[in-house]
Amino acid sequence: MFKLFLYPLSAVYGLIISIRNFLYDYKLFKSTEFEIPVISIGNITVGGTGKTPHTEYLVNLLRKQFIVTTISRGYKRKTKGYQEVEVSSLASAIGDEPLQIKTKFSDIQVIVDEKRVHAIKKIQVQDAAELPDVILLDDGFQHRSVSPGINILLIDFNRPIDKDQLLPVGRLREARWQMRRANVIIYTKCPQEISPITRRIIMKDVNLRPYQNLFFTTMVYQPLTPVFSDSAIDTPKLASDAVSVLLVTGIANPEHLRKYLSNFSDDISDLKFPDHHNFNTSNIQQIEQKFAAMGSENKIIITTEKDSMRLKDMDLSSALKEHLFYIPLKIKFLDSEGKNFDEKIVTYVRENKSNRDLHKRNSKKAH
Repeated sequence: MFKLFLYPLSAVYGLIISIRNFLYDYKLFKSTEFEIPVISIGNITVGGTGKTPHTEYLVNLLRKQFIVTTISRGYKRKTKGYQEVEVSSLASAIGDEPLQIKTKFSDIQVIVDEKRVHAIKKIQVQDAAELPDVILLDDGFQHRSVSPGINILLIDFNRPIDKDQLLPVGRLREARWQMRRANVIIYTKCPQEISPITRRIIMKDVNLRPYQNLFFTTMVYQPLTPVFSDSAIDTPKLASDAVSVLLVTGIANPEHLRKYLSNFSDDISDLKFPDHHNFNTSNIQQIEQKFAAMGSENKIIITTEKDSMRLKDMDLSSALKEHLFYIPLKIKFLDSEGKNFDEKIVTYVRENKSNRDLHKRNSKKAH
């Protein structure tokens, strides 16, 4: 019944988004193209589609040959404006996802700024030697003020959008036909294998256009990792040790992780917080109490890599630090499609890098 009251709001929201897209489509709102190659990674729904693991995949692919910068909004950070992320930065100040990327790839530049155009213009006036070869826009699909060279759209395989509705009734941030703006569409969180008929159904639902490529990826969980490596107990082997787990999550869809852990433990307790939740003292006490109440002697706390960035900000007891672990995530393309994806991305950056080199030479002349 409550949903009935949301339909008018959904209609108003849809109208506003449609007008905004119309104004961009017909050049009444400016969408800026840059000489530096720009790749956007985003989604059309609220909730986790795996943007950070896919961004990390791109970083890892490109940093071997090119100078890479990532730009993110820094969702739920307590600061505003342009900031460069350091490994020593606090998640509360710059956001958990940018800090995670910087922690993992300390050699690349990570920037947070709500205004992507402002961020890129500021990056462009850096010393010529520091100019990136490519910029990755995290969560950039709706930020139409920047016109990317490649627009990557992520869709959760487990939450199809063909029957979804606009916010706040459903989870769509804009109408599904706006998928036409994407050059690359990736169905994420897929099972290890997809039948040919399922692929055909998805291709029909997507209504793939000639200029679009469709890929499928699955999430691959990495080995258990201590959040505080200096003080942690010996890392349990989930596959062989009988261990009780307190699963602490502040992400949109923790079910995927819980299902994975259920393969190794019959004793899993949950503490769920909202997505990108900023933990407070009360939350930490809640975690401590729930962990202490678990009867098993062989017990640990498992969280996500993203949540671990925010938990590090907190004043934790030695018991929590000793038993706190996270499970990193990587993505894997199905059916060896990764090679085609990699070639598409690397070719785009290499072919457009000459524009960046020209900008470098012009910057040198200006100075």
